[in-house]
Amino acid sequence: MASVDQLDITPPHPPKEHAIEAFEHVEHEIKHAIVASRRDWDKHEPKMWALASQVSDHDLVNFTMKDDLVVVRSAVTSYGPIILGKIRIRAIKLDSAGELVPSEVEKDAHGKIKVETKHGKIDDDKLGFIFVRIHDPPGDGIENVKFHSLFTDEGKDKDGNNNGYYRAIQSNSKPLEFFNE
Repeated sequence: MASVDQLDITPPHPPKEHAIEAFEHVEHEIKHAIVASRRDWDKHEPKMWALASQVSDHDLVNFTMKDDLVVVRSAVTSYGPIILGKIRIRAIKLDSAGELVPSEVEKDAHGKIKVETKHGKIDDDKLGFIFVRIHDPPGDGIENVKFHSLFTDEGKDKDGNNNGYYRAIQSNSKPLEFFNE
């Protein structure tokens, strides 16, 4: 298993075609993992998915990689490249402090969630994000891409003990960093 000290990870950048295709290949698994993670955490620590508490599972995973994978980073490991992705969750509206803004999910005629725009672009500073890690083993293009994990932030104090902070939904201001979960 790779650690951040062993990796030369690329700076954050918009996804190129290969990254979009790789994430699309495992999109169903990512969506399934999000719903399963939420259900599992809700049993023992509902704070983890609290920002999604007012959102249905369907709306939580109502994203596409083409439209909502906004930032990626990658690194080569001994077992092949890993790609980290920041996926926009249109149904989660956040305020400037990164806290939930209670609101109804509005949809267009095609069932796509409407979002606030700024100068014709989606205002990502008011939306939630999920961070995902995938593995792209050497070989057959995207056919071997595997879903690895979701980032769930369990705040730790200086002694490594949990400080009561849990968050699976991140604000846009949270940098996409390597995670090994």
